[in-house]
Amino acid sequence: MKKKQILIACGAGIATSTIVNDAIESMCKENNIPANLVQIKITEVGGYIDTADLLISTTIVQKEYPFPVINARAFLTGIGLDEAKAEILEELKK
Repeated sequence: MKKKQILIACGAGIATSTIVNDAIESMCKENNIPANLVQIKITEVGGYIDTADLLISTTIVQKEYPFPVINARAFLTGIGLDEAKAEILEELKK
């Protein structure tokens, strides 16, 4: 399986993306999914268009990208967390 590049974005690229980053890192390890996680500001996503496999964001994503975008607010609120994790895993296993 090729190593996946996962972008983890929030407004500032610091606080909320760190919470999500840690959770995704654990999920990848538990499921033996090789991944390169990149924490960024949502404004930096454009620089990864050619390399990213998935964008997981805690902020609203206004643009269209050539890779799936998953909303990660569930990691902060706990609401819908199982569904969000399942959706992320499904994408990573493709």
